[in-house]
Amino acid sequence: MDTIINYLDNMFATLPKNKKILDLKEDLLSSMEDKYNELKRNGKSENEAIGIVISEFGNIDELIKEFDIELDDQSEELPMLTENEVNDYLEVNKKASKLIGLGVTFCILGAALLILITQLIGDGLITGVSDNYAGIVGLIPLLLLVAVAVGLFIYSGMTTDRFKYIENDFELPSHLRQSIKNKSNSYDPTYTKAIIIGVVLCIVSPIFLFITAPMSESASSYGVVVLLMIVSVAVNIFIYFGMKKESYKKLLKIDEYTHSNKQKNKVIGAIGSIVWPLAVIIFLVSGLVFNQWHINWIVFPITGLLFAMFSGAYSILKEKN
Repeated sequence: MDTIINYLDNMFATLPKNKKILDLKEDLLSSMEDKYNELKRNGKSENEAIGIVISEFGNIDELIKEFDIELDDQSEELPMLTENEVNDYLEVNKKASKLIGLGVTFCILGAALLILITQLIGDGLITGVSDNYAGIVGLIPLLLLVAVAVGLFIYSGMTTDRFKYIENDFELPSHLRQSIKNKSNSYDPTYTKAIIIGVVLCIVSPIFLFITAPMSESASSYGVVVLLMIVSVAVNIFIYFGMKKESYKKLLKIDEYTHSNKQKNKVIGAIGSIVWPLAVIIFLVSGLVFNQWHINWIVFPITGLLFAMFSGAYSILKEKN
């Protein structure tokens, strides 16, 4: 396959690096790769498959004429990412995923500590604090952890800020695109296992709540604490492994990072930036004001389901349009 990539690079070496030419090159590479894999599956040797693919490629001038591409097109050439830029981006994104995952975990654990401390004071296991101040005392670790989390979010955002141009249009050399694709494919089994573990943790997390709920209201609060602790681990897994997978998708401009899907994600992201903070406000108000810690945790799965329904419906409507 490297021979085909090198052949294609040489064929396009003297042509402009504008979007139309590069799109044509990527389309041809994809078609040639599919043909190569098909020939290999049919029992052709490496050399035979390469020879057939190249022979069927056709003349570059004919292809340019067929696709009605003007070689003197003065449109702005897209920036071409280098291998160092790609490696730096992947490394920085990996570190940022750890920080963001840790920050979100701190936020969830802060909520768990708020419930735990409030309940321990209510049960008399922490003395010297009246029930009237239980919520306030519980807020201290929550606010501290949220403050640390915000610091982690800001720092990770600053480290990735220099790669903002990757959010816009860019191009990759064929050999580099193939290298990223290989890395992404190699990462898929690890990513799949991580998602499975995270989903399983989310599914089993309410078990402790189901066990403790019939005992007493006090016991159910401890069940919620365990639930949140397990969920915090699951969310950390989703973020860390998910962001790494997203970095490959972003570089390859596939799935949600195609041009059309980028516009769609902006709307979904804007809605999410309103919905989730609102869910946190409802959670805190219902707990601190109405003391509904034993049940108010349900606001998060409900919000998640409603947001997922909105995202899915919006995506379907956009595709139809």
